[in-house]
Amino acid sequence: MSDEKYMRRALELAQLGSGYTSPNPMVGCVVVHEGQIIGEGWHKQYGGSHAEVNAIAAVEDKSLLPKSRVYVTLEPCSHYGKTPPCADLLISHGVKDVVICNTDPNPLVAGRGIKKLFEAGAQVKVGVLEHEGLELNKRFFTFHGQKRPYILLKWAETADGFIAAANYGQEQISGKLAQRLVHKWRSGEQAIMVGSRTALYDNPRLNTRLWHGQNPLRLVIDKQLLLPPHLHLFDGSQPTVVYTYKQQDNRENLYFVQLQEGEFILPQIMQDLHQRNILSVMVEGGTFLLESLLQANLWDEALVFKSLHKTIPTGIKAPGMAFGRLINIQTLGSDQLLHYRA
Repeated sequence: MSDEKYMRRALELAQLGSGYTSPNPMVGCVVVHEGQIIGEGWHKQYGGSHAEVNAIAAVEDKSLLPKSRVYVTLEPCSHYGKTPPCADLLISHGVKDVVICNTDPNPLVAGRGIKKLFEAGAQVKVGVLEHEGLELNKRFFTFHGQKRPYILLKWAETADGFIAAANYGQEQISGKLAQRLVHKWRSGEQAIMVGSRTALYDNPRLNTRLWHGQNPLRLVIDKQLLLPPHLHLFDGSQPTVVYTYKQQDNRENLYFVQLQEGEFILPQIMQDLHQRNILSVMVEGGTFLLESLLQANLWDEALVFKSLHKTIPTGIKAPGMAFGRLINIQTLGSDQLLHYRA
């Protein structure tokens, strides 16, 4: 039980890096000596020190490390990337007892960190709170396991099941609490995607102006480059990628990816995002894009705001959710939040 207690603390620390570590995973580390935490740390941002480095640095008396147990949520890295290998760091401080939540799916690590520790004479225990660790870093594990980003679908629908008015006119469906929550979600994902109709009729900014956090990479599908240049998506305020059949030169903060006609575009987009090291995408598109991803089984979660009162006479039907399982329902002001998993 004590192993679970300290690993849970390491997972709590890891969560503090949410929205800042991608394409790296969120990692936490706790150093325990004789039942007392003497050092802890987490990976705070991509390119910065890893969790083990920060935890070791927090230990005032380094002579205690060979007699301490180190808890880390992900297998210590064994290669030189932005920082030196963390497995080597633990070995250099004489650490002989390491508890790990998850092994690293990254081919650059994938068991090599554990092997290094074993060969240095350390005792290594793997799998403590494994499921919690997989949930914490579901984006990272999906990226390496399925070679695509983790896909979250999000939309708002009226009480009678419409996502927009019949003429695609803007309808404020969800309440202010829901809107603020969406901006919080955006700050935790690397990219956000819409289709051409949503871009044209809603003219979204796709930023985090209602929440403190990083703006995501904006993605828009515009096969024939018919979207007008005055849209917020093309204002240069944050990096934006346009997927199109046409060839077009890149501009400041605006990048064009030419897709192959005659082939399904979604696998092409997923491949491009994987090459860009994009771990997660929130899709806020219209019914066509959302249903295309649902039918292609290219999704992981869906977050649906259903208004308790708002109705419209007729309109664009919201996507059907025959593909997923409902795992939670929550009331937020004038809305219900329905949470689905693939």
